[in-house]
Amino acid sequence: MIAIEATGLGKSFGKVTALAGLDLNVPQGRVCALLGPNGAGKTTAVRILATLTRPDAGTARVAGHDVARQPRRVREVIGLAGQHAAVDDDLTGRENLFILGLMHHLGRPSAGARASALLEQFGLAEAADRLVKTWSGGMRRRLDVVASLIVAPQVLFLDEPTTGLDPHSRAEIWAAIRALAADGTTILLTTQYLDEADHLSDQIAIVDEGRAVAQGSPDELKDTLGSRVDIVVADAADLPAAAAVVHRITSHPPRTEAGERRLIASVAAGALTLPELVRRLDAAGVAAEDVSLRRPTLDEVFLDRTSDPRDTQAAA
Repeated sequence: MIAIEATGLGKSFGKVTALAGLDLNVPQGRVCALLGPNGAGKTTAVRILATLTRPDAGTARVAGHDVARQPRRVREVIGLAGQHAAVDDDLTGRENLFILGLMHHLGRPSAGARASALLEQFGLAEAADRLVKTWSGGMRRRLDVVASLIVAPQVLFLDEPTTGLDPHSRAEIWAAIRALAADGTTILLTTQYLDEADHLSDQIAIVDEGRAVAQGSPDELKDTLGSRVDIVVADAADLPAAAAVVHRITSHPPRTEAGERRLIASVAAGALTLPELVRRLDAAGVAAEDVSLRRPTLDEVFLDRTSDPRDTQAAA
């Protein structure tokens, strides 16, 4: 089953186009990270899917319900943790969750039981009866996520859940997301941290200028750039011979940096092994000080697929 489905989503705010035909499909039970430069349309997409904003064009369905025609049904099956805190600092953690439970018509006994269970599940039980204003940033952000789970959602939207948190607090949020995914919740998160997307996601959608420009698992996206070859020769005079060796493997001419005695190239994923590359260089009489063959990072995929917002601003 497809838990989140968007086709041709469009949204403008005055003369600013936020979404320009976004397509997105997330199967049930997956963690999908929505990546893109600032202003790419990620938060707008989340707001449309969570029924907070109506699209100007296109269609979207969440858990089988149309977000424009069945917003109430969508809200019954989703949770949302936005960029800004949704909890009251002047209440305790338990009070925050209890009140949210009452707002969701759980009834006092059920609301209390649900609050206690969530606080225990996400490691907040010891602080549950302290005012939230006394909690650490990571604990408060965890409470934000927990607040979106008062009624166990089929689909959870997390808009930059770890922005501004220290590494320890980020790890706590990561653990919470993994636990939810293990229980079958479909999660769509936006993030500026590519390592976060790489570690947490089954699926990634890269958005640029309001459109999805790449979708797939982290490994699938990395494979689209192939493997990266990096060779440092002992003598710069050997660079042409090293380039000839590599050029036989890839259709793209390698880039050489004579001052650093370095050669850099991309080859198709799985087209070459490191021992094979070393043997070919030896056979060509190339003395290499260092040879590496590595998979590209998600950062490199991101930079390859997206435009620099500063370029757009300069053109305007």
